Amino acid sequence: MYEQKQKRGNSYLVADLLPLILIFLSTLYFYSDGSFSKKDIIALSVLAILWCVFEYLRKHRYSDLSLKWQKRIARHVKTYITLIILEFFVFLCLPEPVTLWKQIITLTFGIFAMDFLISFLIIDFISGEMVTPKYIIVAGTGNKAKKIEDQVLTSHSTGYQLKGFINCDNQEDCVIENQKVLSDLDNINQYLQSNTVDEIVIALPDNQVNKIQKILSVADYHGIRVKYVLDYHELFGNHYKITRFGQVDAVNIRQLPIDGKLASFAKNCFDKIFATIALVLLLPLFLMVAILIKLESRGPVFYTALRIGRGGKPFKLFKFRSMRICDDSVDGVCSTQVNDPRITKIGRILRKYSIDELPQFVNVLLGSMSVVGPRPHRRYLNRQLQENVYHYMLRQYVKPGLTGWAQVNGWRGPTDTEEQKRQRTLHDLWYIENWSFWLDMKIIFLTIFSPKVYKSAF
Repeated sequence: MYEQKQKRGNSYLVADLLPLILIFLSTLYFYSDGSFSKKDIIALSVLAILWCVFEYLRKHRYSDLSLKWQKRIARHVKTYITLIILEFFVFLCLPEPVTLWKQIITLTFGIFAMDFLISFLIIDFISGEMVTPKYIIVAGTGNKAKKIEDQVLTSHSTGYQLKGFINCDNQEDCVIENQKVLSDLDNINQYLQSNTVDEIVIALPDNQVNKIQKILSVADYHGIRVKYVLDYHELFGNHYKITRFGQVDAVNIRQLPIDGKLASFAKNCFDKIFATIALVLLLPLFLMVAILIKLESRGPVFYTALRIGRGGKPFKLFKFRSMRICDDSVDGVCSTQVNDPRITKIGRILRKYSIDELPQFVNVLLGSMSVVGPRPHRRYLNRQLQENVYHYMLRQYVKPGLTGWAQVNGWRGPTDTEEQKRQRTLHDLWYIENWSFWLDMKIIFLTIFSPKVYKSAF
């Protein structure tokens, strides 16, 4: 099912990109002198890359024929509106906008009908979606079988039609209604001789080897394809992925959204670009803060503390120095307190508005941190939370961030109580399990504008 959606999604992406490139180049050729400037090629390249990233992150072009045609049309309309907005955004942000950008956007509207037909008719046919339904029977009447029935009924898929179930006497409690049971394992051969079946889905426990082999033998005799259901949900939860480990099937446990190659690449690219722009824009502020720190107290401008990053690896974290006397950067255990006498006057302002954290954009450029992620902790706090908070160490699956989901929800600052420790960890775990590019954008927005971020700052 996933492979079919991926194949169809790639086809839709090609169906969008090819007309987009042709429109761009044709407009420049017929409405100008036929020559392409460097800015034209840059605009086209940026637009194509943005569209590919957007398609991957949103996946809103994975249209399903099981949806009503009104909803499918609505999805395509939203797609083209998004494409027009992206085009306008790219042209607007260029130092020297493409001269014929109005014509390009107008012609993009014009290809709607053509691409609509390609997407709905040709691509769906190539993807193997416009086929007659497959008649399937399920071997088993236990919990696995019930889950398959629920999947087929709730998906409203035109690809499969469930005819019924085969009672294999697998010593499981029967959870299937009696009228849906077509036969038993001993009489399955007779049933297949007199009924049309395209596929048998085996939903038996793994220890029923003899019965599984018997079903395979009968299916091979009749030339019927077989699927075997592996149900790892109860054991591993939602976050797992079936992969290959050499020549052996394996299960990646706790597979996260950020683990995908394209998702990781997109997040890393965003981090580097965002950090570079931030450092350039913040340079005057950095110079002013550095002067104020030196004028108020003796000591370095920056405080480099050792923090624990991705995979438990330590790294040096950069901050503006906000105290006269700082705790040991490696093995320090003295946390900041309310009205801490060590904090300087300028330091109170820096800490209140998190200005002291801004040098960590350098850490983002160096690759030890991300713009958004769980906040990094010092070594002793990491060990303390590891021993006291369930699943705490799962935070180390991703890079730590300048800001995070816990911070924008008011769980920054002290970790003195069990509730503070638990809530910070729960929010961080929710973030890594539900990561998306748009969630990062939301967190960045809330970091700047939400009052919760500064509630526990001192």
